[in-house]
Amino acid sequence: MVQRLSDFRVPPGFRGRSALFTQVWWIVQACLIRPSPQPCYAWRVFWLRLFGAQIGDGVMIRQSARVTYPWKVTIGDNSWIGDRAELYSLERIEIGSNVCISQDCYLCTGSHDMTDPAFGYACGAITVEDESWLAAGTFVAPGVTVRRGAVAGARSVVLHDMAAGMVHAGQPARPIRPRIVP
Repeated sequence: MVQRLSDFRVPPGFRGRSALFTQVWWIVQACLIRPSPQPCYAWRVFWLRLFGAQIGDGVMIRQSARVTYPWKVTIGDNSWIGDRAELYSLERIEIGSNVCISQDCYLCTGSHDMTDPAFGYACGAITVEDESWLAAGTFVAPGVTVRRGAVAGARSVVLHDMAAGMVHAGQPARPIRPRIVP
């Protein structure tokens, strides 16, 4: 047998908060954040900060964006999190300043170890450095660093660190040219 899902267990302390606290967050997200009017950015930032996210000034988070564990998320000044973006923060997600995470992006810090019959977690933090842009529908894998000023083209699959100041595209994403052409 290569996979026995009945043997899977969430490691103690994995969430970083109690199961009750986590459930309260998910209720707040569903009932107070998701139905909030589009221009209520301060309202959404308030709730995320209340639940432990470290968020800078001028951050705009759309109401349909989702955050798994806000206490594992840091967002710098003047960054944007687009519609239906998913911050799957089983590990830390650090987003710098002036970063654009476009609609339908998925930052995935956790998966499962396919070599473990109990299907244990395989996780890694994600860092998106200042002035980067993840265009619509980009997937970022666990453990990836998006270097300063990098761009991931729409629908890119980012499996490895991205070079600073470069445009990357594809599945898997590869550098294709400098962002700024002299």
